[in-house]
Amino acid sequence: MSGAALKVFLVATEDSGDNLGAALMRALAARSARPVAFSGVGGSAMAAEGLRPLFPAGELAIVGIDAVLRKLPLILRRIRDTAAAALAAKPDVMVIIDSPDFTHRVARRVRAADPRIPIVDYVSPTVWAWRPGRARAMRAYVDHVLAVLPFEPQAHRDLGGPPCTYVGHPLSERVGALRPNADEARRRAAEPPLLLVLPGSRGGEVTRLLAPFGAAVRLVVERYGPVEVVVPTVPHVAERVRAAVADWPVPARVALDPAEKDAAFRQARAALAASGTVTLELAVAGVPTVVSYKISPIEEIVGHLLVRIPSIVLANLVLGDNVMPEVLQRRATPENLAAALLPLLSDTPERARQVAAFGRIDAVMEIGGAAPSARAAEVVLATAAGAGVP
Repeated sequence: MSGAALKVFLVATEDSGDNLGAALMRALAARSARPVAFSGVGGSAMAAEGLRPLFPAGELAIVGIDAVLRKLPLILRRIRDTAAAALAAKPDVMVIIDSPDFTHRVARRVRAADPRIPIVDYVSPTVWAWRPGRARAMRAYVDHVLAVLPFEPQAHRDLGGPPCTYVGHPLSERVGALRPNADEARRRAAEPPLLLVLPGSRGGEVTRLLAPFGAAVRLVVERYGPVEVVVPTVPHVAERVRAAVADWPVPARVALDPAEKDAAFRQARAALAASGTVTLELAVAGVPTVVSYKISPIEEIVGHLLVRIPSIVLANLVLGDNVMPEVLQRRATPENLAAALLPLLSDTPERARQVAAFGRIDAVMEIGGAAPSARAAEVVLATAAGAGVP
C-alpha cells in the first residue's frame, strides 16, 4: 500500500448495521490500494475493526413511537453532530448503513453542505413495499445503493432511484451454520419432529403472537402426536418469552444461545414464525414454515393503504412465489395456524412444494459467489474513485 489514506466515513446505528459495517471495513482494508482511515458512527463490531465512534450507537437503539418522541431532541442533535463530523472529516466516500430515518437525514445534510462527498447507501429502504417516492428522492443525495435483496436493483430502476447493485444478503455467509449435516438431516426426519416456534424479536410481536402460537402447538400435538418444541429468542424479550412458554400445555425449550439456535434450525422439520428476516433464514435452512403476524387495527388500515406488495413474507418476495402460507390478523387463530402447520410435518404436497422452492434460493440469492462484504467494498472503492459501477 502507498499514498495518502483513503478516508471512509461510516454511519451505522443498529446491531445489524454495525455487523454489516464491520465486515465492510475488513473488506475495504483488504482491497484498497491505499491504507484506509475510518471514522463515523458504529457499534462494538465496528469499534473492533478500528472505528472510534463519534458517540455510542446504542443511544439510538430506540423502538416504538413513544420512545422516539421522548428521545427526539437527542436524535435530532445526533443527526446534526454526525453530519458536522462528516463534513469536518472531508472523506473520500461516506457510507450510510440501513436505519434510513437517521442515516438519510445525515446524508441530506452532508450533500447540501458539500456535494463533492460521494455517498453510498448500504441496504436499500423498502421503497418496493411502501413510500415508493423515496427512491426518486434519493437520487439527490445518494450516489449508489448497495442492495441486499436480489429484486431491489430492478425496483430502483422502475421507480427512478439511484444506481443500485445487488451485493448479496449477509445471510449467505451463514449457510454452513443453517444447513444440516448427515446426522442432523436424519434428526430432521426422525420422530418426534422438532418444531421451531418464532414469535418475533420485538415486544409487541411477542405479546400478540405467543398466546395463539402456544394454543396452535397444543392443537398440533393433539392431532399429530408428540413434538419437540424449540423457541429461539433474543435477550431483550427472553424473560417475557420464558414466562409465557411456562404456561403452555406443551413443554418448550427456549433457545437464547446463537449456537443452540443454529442447531435447532439445522434439525427442525417445520416452523411457525412471525414475519421478518427469519423467514429468509428458514428458507435457506430448508425448513417449511407457516408465517403469521398481528398488528393493531389502525396499523392494518394504514398498511392496506400504503403497502403494495404481493406478500409480507420476505422469503416469498425473494423467491417470487408465495410458498410460505400467511395466516394474518384475525385469521391468525390457533385453529387456522394448526391447520396450516400440520401438513408440513409429514410427506405431503404442501411440504414438498416449499422444499422444492427452497432449492432455488442459492441461485436467486447468488449464494456461493463472492462474499457480500467483498462485493460491497468494490462498489464503495469505485465510488470513492469516481469510477462508474456496472
